[in-house]
Amino acid sequence: MPNLDRRFWITHGVAPFLVFVVVAALLATTDIDLKISDTWFFDAAARAFPARNAWWARDLLHHGGRDVVRLVALGTLLALGASFVGTRRRHWRRPAAYLFTSMVLAVSLVGGLKQLTNVDCPWDLERYGGTRPFVHLFADRPDALPHAACFPGAHSSSGFALVAFYFLLRGRRPAAARVALAGALFIWGAFSFAQQAR
Repeated sequence: MPNLDRRFWITHGVAPFLVFVVVAALLATTDIDLKISDTWFFDAAARAFPARNAWWARDLLHHGGRDVVRLVALGTLLALGASFVGTRRRHWRRPAAYLFTSMVLAVSLVGGLKQLTNVDCPWDLERYGGTRPFVHLFADRPDALPHAACFPGAHSSSGFALVAFYFLLRGRRPAAARVALAGALFIWGAFSFAQQAR
């Protein structure tokens, strides 16, 4: 593991956190996300999201993507189990435990946040053919509305959980770590786009 110097904390902790805060504040206090949905994803004439049941969004990226990430997590769990059999695979133990734990924590954290945020899915909103009014993330949600669990996107987080490979490889194989990071961010972006389109 390389020394975790000040530059590391700025580039891997402080800067991403500040970007997150700015983007989250922007999304929570404006209607920019609704404008993006209206412009790019929602068909006002049909009162529907055309990609909601499209094969590429539903089958390929939503179901298929979720299954691939689950297989990766299962692979790390199997590697962890194999590390306890004999001595030849003992060196797999820490990396596999790290990857599995990181992936489970990332997905579980987002799953827990979904229960706390109480945000409706777009297709449940009156604006998009549903029955519920739009309520900003930090606004007082009317008690009469049923509980909602659509934000943050758990599916996107499963793609983002793959960023653990970057941190695993960072100290040993920097070039491979950069490829892993780019791949994880690409998958996360594809999952996010598909969910927004749906």
